[in-house]
Amino acid sequence: MELILALAIGILTGSGVWLLLRPRTFQVIMGLALLSYAVNLFIFSMGRLGLAIDKEPVLQQGLPQDLQHYADPMPQALTLTAIVIGFAMTALFLVVLLASRGMSGTDHVDGTKGQDGQELP
Repeated sequence: MELILALAIGILTGSGVWLLLRPRTFQVIMGLALLSYAVNLFIFSMGRLGLAIDKEPVLQQGLPQDLQHYADPMPQALTLTAIVIGFAMTALFLVVLLASRGMSGTDHVDGTKGQDGQELP
């Protein structure tokens, strides 16, 4: 299970970095989204929730109240917060992308190519 999770995080990170280096703004936004998913999986895996077996999520009588017997709730809360913030960030980036494309007529990151491939003045 650890190997599959590590491979998933590595693939998401590699794909995100590759898309960040692309010349078009939509690809950059998708790269940022993939990187945020990789970070979310990493934070989630650090809490041992996805990798632990036979640990109770809520308090039970007869078990001591320590993290050896229960799942850590902090990574779950951090991951949920990161998902909400990532969704809002992606929506904001898409609005800025559409506004920039409407003003400049291109979706290249540096803004030097026009719609027909000609350089802008």
